[in-house]
Amino acid sequence: MEKTKLKIGGMSCQHCVKTVTEALEELPGVRRAKVNLRKAEAVVHFDTSRVTTANLTEAITTVGFEVL
Repeated sequence: MEKTKLKIGGMSCQHCVKTVTEALEELPGVRRAKVNLRKAEAVVHFDTSRVTTANLTEAITTVGFEVL
């Protein structure tokens, strides 16, 4: 299990946080995603044999946000 921190641009409310959290947690191999609006970041715990940081980035950009 690995942990990574991603800076996210474009979030402005708790609905944004929920959208990003759900997008990340739907990926196979993601155990937990904690998205923080104030810090504009996500801390993601995931299985590197099932998902990559590129997959995490793609999930975030697909729902309309930017990984900085």
